[in-house]
Amino acid sequence: MPFGYRNIRKCSSIGAYSEQKRTMAYVFTDENAKEAIESGKPVVIDFWAEWCGPCKRVAPIVDELAEEYEGKVLIGKYNVDDYADLSAEYSIRNIPTILFFNGGELKERNVGSISKADLAKKIDALL
Repeated sequence: MPFGYRNIRKCSSIGAYSEQKRTMAYVFTDENAKEAIESGKPVVIDFWAEWCGPCKRVAPIVDELAEEYEGKVLIGKYNVDDYADLSAEYSIRNIPTILFFNGGELKERNVGSISKADLAKKIDALL
């Protein structure tokens, strides 16, 4: 499920190393996205691309909410430059687009930037 990475930094004042864990949103591919949707559990997929300015503004919000809803909702990102099948299946024409699934069905669609509070409300509606 959601993954994280470890950032190891050297503390210059004492010469020791500290470890900091950061949880990030799940990375969806064509294969695992379909499996997640078909699981029937709540799933939120952010369609994005590296070159997309508004996507970069939404990305930290998606990461934060992925951590906050961990275990309740699978929240992740789908890079439209790396994968195309899911984008075509759900007619993604603009990014960022966020799709909300529950029970294996598309329940909601948000196109464009969104605030953390508004995104959280939409996620809460899935529960």
